[in-house]
Amino acid sequence: MIKKIIIGFIISILTTIAGSYLYMEYIMKNGFEASWQWMIDTSNQEMILALGAIPNLLLFFVFLKRKEDYKARGVMLGVILAALLVFWFTFF
Repeated sequence: MIKKIIIGFIISILTTIAGSYLYMEYIMKNGFEASWQWMIDTSNQEMILALGAIPNLLLFFVFLKRKEDYKARGVMLGVILAALLVFWFTFF
């Protein structure tokens, strides 16, 4: 049970990283390196992190559909961690 929650959490973190990378590489017009530099210069980490966490929604529903409730709980923990990081970057 705990192992499945941890697996879901790790998958959620990797999905958030991949979503952030894909957003900076393909959606932003400058490419990854320039987007990374812009993010550091303007302190917009929270925006990139929040947009990178969107694919977790799809992952959450896939796990629910496949009756893998504990992995879905792990994904939810990853989303909560991302939300806390967005809160931290925004207000501190």
